Amino acid sequence: MSTQEIPAHTNILVIGGGPAGSYAATALAREGFEVTIFERDHFPRYHIGESMLPSCRPFMNFIGAEEKVINHGFRVKVGAALKFNQTKREGYTDFINPDPNHAAWNVERAEFDEILLRNAGENGVRVHEGVSVGSIKFSATNPTQPVSASWKSDIGATGEIKFNWLVDASGRAGIMSTRYLKNRKFNKALRSVAMWGYWTGTGMYAPGTSRENATWLEALTDESGWAWFIPLQNKVSVGIVLKEESSKAKKADLTGTDDERRSQHYHNQLKLVPGVTKLLEGATFLGEVQTAGDYSYSSPQHAGPNYRIVGDAGAFIDPFFSSGVHLAFGGALSAAASITSSIRGEVTEENAIRFHTEKVSTSYTRFLVVVLSAYRQITSQSVAVLSDIEEDNFDRAFDFIRPIIQGSSDTDPTVTEEMLQSTMDFCEHALGLTDPEMENEVAKRVDPTLLEDEGPILGPKDVMAIAGDDEEIEAVLRRINSRKALEVVHWQPNFRGESFNGLAIHLERGKLGLVKPETEVKA
Repeated sequence: MSTQEIPAHTNILVIGGGPAGSYAATALAREGFEVTIFERDHFPRYHIGESMLPSCRPFMNFIGAEEKVINHGFRVKVGAALKFNQTKREGYTDFINPDPNHAAWNVERAEFDEILLRNAGENGVRVHEGVSVGSIKFSATNPTQPVSASWKSDIGATGEIKFNWLVDASGRAGIMSTRYLKNRKFNKALRSVAMWGYWTGTGMYAPGTSRENATWLEALTDESGWAWFIPLQNKVSVGIVLKEESSKAKKADLTGTDDERRSQHYHNQLKLVPGVTKLLEGATFLGEVQTAGDYSYSSPQHAGPNYRIVGDAGAFIDPFFSSGVHLAFGGALSAAASITSSIRGEVTEENAIRFHTEKVSTSYTRFLVVVLSAYRQITSQSVAVLSDIEEDNFDRAFDFIRPIIQGSSDTDPTVTEEMLQSTMDFCEHALGLTDPEMENEVAKRVDPTLLEDEGPILGPKDVMAIAGDDEEIEAVLRRINSRKALEVVHWQPNFRGESFNGLAIHLERGKLGLVKPETEVKA
């Protein structure tokens, strides 16, 4: 649309046309609301974050985008291999066993994001590209409620748009969080730097098996970070994530131009990942190294009167778990459901605000603890994380496993460093060094109900009692039980009616909203 068509007023303004903004806008438009997107760039535009989780599929199905992604022909992601230690076998997360339709994709984000944005337009959203938001004005009677925004197009036109509702999906810029709420908090334990480039003619993981061409993640041998190897349609994305202080120290003695030093730095780190090095034998580097500060951050507030904050605008976490799009979709769905119910008078705006903040914060905290667990394995260090965890978020995220990690539900209810470390001990086994073949063998040696998804979650002592001296049984039971606890994070679509503040998302087109859990009808 041209800037001449930008309206003076819209019911719902969405700032940003990335996955979070496009998703929220589409879900709201499909409920019959007038929605306008302002997107600073023109799509397609480049973006990093290429690896998806299977949980993204049901999210996309709900807004009518899944078939479009399937038909586009992105690289199918059958699972992910994780190599934490060079002396042990890699772990493997299998997406397609027993259901091949549970596969995810590795995507060129320029193409993937454009599919979502065009899908928004096809569902009635007014999409304006090349339009940036300058400032936001707030109500004279309620100074915390945004009511209008100034805008400027990339051809020089300017204006102001009034709105009833605002969804801030402005990415890392985070207009509401950084300019007005000023409440962004960086996670000290995950201050990292990412650098990456693209290759052709590479090898692949596990050729000729059901795991062929899976994503490969590997810890650097000097324990300073990790690498990714992500097969795309016609190339492979290979990246390095280093702890910030390690990156600075390693780069200090390099000489040459900025580009030359960046290239040297990148290729030096590739020498520290033997698995990646093997996959790159005979491959051709496409010649450009890109970098970004992978600073993980969050804020205690993701909603307020007539506004919601979604995606990277509110929180960002280290990409180890490929959680970016999953969290963007989850937050966007929560925003759409809470706005819809508030507009229709099904819940108070106060309760809708509280639901969205708790939902987003809890999802982020679960991923944060699991990522910290992975980093502890990568760096072989105990990381003090208490300063990075909001106690309320931790309680909501892991209250159901508190008795397991504490051994008793009657112990100190406050979150302590010891409790966090115990939770990380428990969670890290979700990435355990097992594979489908080992799990099949163990299933022959233990009560099979212990391996079922619906079975009880066993604590570490229970696992040891069952496993005895059998290390394979111990490894499999630890992994399965930690995965049960974290299922809502990584392996399932998070549509199970999990409640916050006595409310859950009701997922049905035309009736999207918040309901009491006992009245929810499963879609």
